[in-house]
Amino acid sequence: MTKANRILLKARRHIVGDRIGNNGSMFRGEGYDFTELREYTSGDDVRHINWNVTAKMGKPYVKVFRQEREINVICGVMLGGNLSFGDKLETLGLVVSIIGYSAVANGDPFGCCRFIDRSCDFTLPSKKNFVVANTLQSILETPIIGKKTDLSYAMNELYKRIKRRSLIVLVGDFFELPQLKLLAKKHEVVAIVVRDIGEEKPTLQGYNALIDPESGAHIEGDFGQGTLQKYTQNLQKHDAQLFEIFRTSGVRATKLYTHNNPAVVLRRLFEERA
Repeated sequence: MTKANRILLKARRHIVGDRIGNNGSMFRGEGYDFTELREYTSGDDVRHINWNVTAKMGKPYVKVFRQEREINVICGVMLGGNLSFGDKLETLGLVVSIIGYSAVANGDPFGCCRFIDRSCDFTLPSKKNFVVANTLQSILETPIIGKKTDLSYAMNELYKRIKRRSLIVLVGDFFELPQLKLLAKKHEVVAIVVRDIGEEKPTLQGYNALIDPESGAHIEGDFGQGTLQKYTQNLQKHDAQLFEIFRTSGVRATKLYTHNNPAVVLRRLFEERA
């Protein structure tokens, strides 16, 4: 089985597991109007139970909703050499696949903008599962070593290319600070910061020669306690600024480590929208 097929299978298992658990899609509840009440049947979302009517009737009743509108779900994927660290690229691909399958399961068109250097590869929104597989394949096949993402370029392209108000999910490691206020005024924007714990809590390396996966620059030196402590402090300062930008721009965000269960992290994030 190929890496892409393994990731897609894992993503589908997460979606199927959620549906069995009566949660449906993580996007459920967006753009729906209440229409009527009916008696609860197996498989209904327990969050839609009307407890006042249930108490009066002596048996459970649920609210029935009519979809008012569909919403385009667009992943803005920030690709670069830093994603070659650990399992970051695979985790990013899994995140995008889960979001894609969940959007399609909810009847919402799913599309993707993949950014690397100052280039953009845009997959038009579709309600078909094949667009999720094609998107993942493109992500995994993109050469990322020696490349980085220009976040200013990416945010401008998303603003210009996506005309209809959409849910834009930004996925990347965000080692650069983005400017999001303009994009977030036009669209609903959510950010997922994909990291490996080894990036934030590196082990002592001693004297070593390292290669920057984005620039290709060689770095030699003694990576002892003092150096690592300074690196950790700078990264913590960067992330504090990053999440302050998310907050002031009205962008909800979460950090997802490669060892986390992405479906759990994503559902917690998106359930805040319900």
